[in-house]
Amino acid sequence: MTTKVITGNEAAATAAKLARVQVIAAYPITPQSPVVETLSAWVESGELPAEFVTVESEHSALTVCITASTVGARVFTATSANGLAYMNEQVWWAAGARLPIVMCIANRAMAAPWNVLNDQQDSMSERDAGWIQLYCRDNQEILDTTIQAYRIAERLNVPVMVCYDGFLLSHTVMPVDVPSAEEIDAFLPPRTAPLQLVDANDPRNIGPVTLADPRA
Repeated sequence: MTTKVITGNEAAATAAKLARVQVIAAYPITPQSPVVETLSAWVESGELPAEFVTVESEHSALTVCITASTVGARVFTATSANGLAYMNEQVWWAAGARLPIVMCIANRAMAAPWNVLNDQQDSMSERDAGWIQLYCRDNQEILDTTIQAYRIAERLNVPVMVCYDGFLLSHTVMPVDVPSAEEIDAFLPPRTAPLQLVDANDPRNIGPVTLADPRA
């Protein structure tokens, strides 16, 4: 374990790297952008062996995570404020499909008016969407909680949001104890994907229409 002085966004990115995510899909939005920018640089340099998918919107970012998780990959994305609101349709789908997606939320006020400062209205608006929400009080908790989120999500087959204050934590530097890759590998083994839904050798219908009687 080493101690580094890093921002909350860097702590989130470091946690995703230590979790050995396989697919990252993201669209930049303040104050989350440095999370995925850091991950993108690591993927480009070869430091992080993952697939980074650049998309045209937050809705598409979560859609990519849904499809990758469906075939068994460990996935990551991050967003803030109106970006999370734009994801709303797929937020519900991810929970209903019981996919262990981890998404970091750098909490920010919702528009209008435009406001990039901290507010938890964005994640709280998704309170009933079926995701576990974990809130962090400092940068150490951001790193630790993001790693724990994968173990929780993959054990329970439920998506998890890791939420932390925009700017107050996302852009503030603090000393953070960073575990070694070996320590995290022992805590978080590769995903076994017990709910892998797409298998060429075992074809099935995904997301069929259900006609349950609402009066039942």
